[in-house]
Amino acid sequence: MTDADKHTFLATAQRVLAIETEALRLLGESLGDDIGAAVEMLLSAKGRVIVSGMGKSGHIARKIAATFASTGTPAHFVHPAEASHGDLGMMAQGDVALVLSNSGETPELADLVAYTRRFNIGLIGVASRADSTLIKQSDIGLILPKAEEACGTGVVPTTSTTMTLALGDALAVALMEHRRFTPENFREFHPGGKLGAQLSRVQDLMHGGTAVPLVSDTTPMSEALIEISQKGFGVVGVTGQDGRLSGIVTDGDLRRHMKGLLEHTAQEVMTRAPQTIAPTALAEEAVAIMNQHKITCLFVVDPEGTEAPEGILHIHDCLRAGLG
Repeated sequence: MTDADKHTFLATAQRVLAIETEALRLLGESLGDDIGAAVEMLLSAKGRVIVSGMGKSGHIARKIAATFASTGTPAHFVHPAEASHGDLGMMAQGDVALVLSNSGETPELADLVAYTRRFNIGLIGVASRADSTLIKQSDIGLILPKAEEACGTGVVPTTSTTMTLALGDALAVALMEHRRFTPENFREFHPGGKLGAQLSRVQDLMHGGTAVPLVSDTTPMSEALIEISQKGFGVVGVTGQDGRLSGIVTDGDLRRHMKGLLEHTAQEVMTRAPQTIAPTALAEEAVAIMNQHKITCLFVVDPEGTEAPEGILHIHDCLRAGLG
């Protein structure tokens, strides 16, 4: 491969992105009241959102359905060809159908569209032609603006599928914001992988119960050292008479009090007002605190409870979960 070839490929990539970027700008400018009506219909669905499309539009439809489902809008994809062979039973009154077709004339959609009309199922059509069969049959039509396909021949779905995908994202985010969908809600649908780790709560990763290294403030340092050694976190929390965490003894505190260490109590050696975190906080926040203060452990304290230590979180717990 020559340098000239590489420059040609770069120019092609930049041209494609420029064409699709311009198409997205046109799409944004073309949106009107119909988008609000579509969101309102989707919100009013007592059942599920049925997303369908054929070919490349079908692939986009699957992604839109997955995005809806993972952000609080129950949805699933129905293949239009399979719908004609029994899968129409996956649709029912109370559902809303979102049907995608660039031309608006995809023959495989005919039975599915007819079914929505027969059983009074709300239909939102997405197509590039306002006079197409799909848009004419729809309760609400979302029209894609005229924009050239990025392939150069005008026949490969590129720009049109990009616009459709972006329109699906716009609908999904509008629904999310109306429902006040939070990161905590999002985590319930994404327990696995890197995203699940980022949305894990401290209480999911912390050590609790007897695993937490704790001593009272009057405990002799000889006993505190045993607690540090047995629990294996390299620290020990110090509690007052009210049970609240009043301090923490770290290896740095031990070095600073090396002379006559065993003659002291935990209260005399500890660092007061240590960094803590709530059990309901995101584990990612705990990692940020540990990195900022260059520490390896955080005691977990419920600020709305007794403020007694409920657990301890080590940086290694977060690393094992995929954070850090």
